[in-house]
Amino acid sequence: MAIPHGFEAQIRPRSGLALKHGIGLVNAPGTVDSDYRGEIKIILINLGHEDFEISRGMRIAQMIIAPVLQVAIEPVENLDDTARGAGGFGSTGVAAKE
Repeated sequence: MAIPHGFEAQIRPRSGLALKHGIGLVNAPGTVDSDYRGEIKIILINLGHEDFEISRGMRIAQMIIAPVLQVAIEPVENLDDTARGAGGFGSTGVAAKE
């Protein structure tokens, strides 16, 4: 498969496999760059409690073709203030305590 320049393929898990069997992708979403020409492979993980056998032709992931933006990053002395600031994990969507 040749992905057009300016696009990428995003490999994502299938929600049904995750819900029913605990099967997911280790690095989701995985990215396939437009200049890659090898076999597309995925790394699955079984978080379920039972063995899961994959057979030929089984749908185990999904692929989305998406545009890739090339941007120029410029260093700055100071960053603009935002409502979030430097708040990290868990800092958004938290209800205020009364």
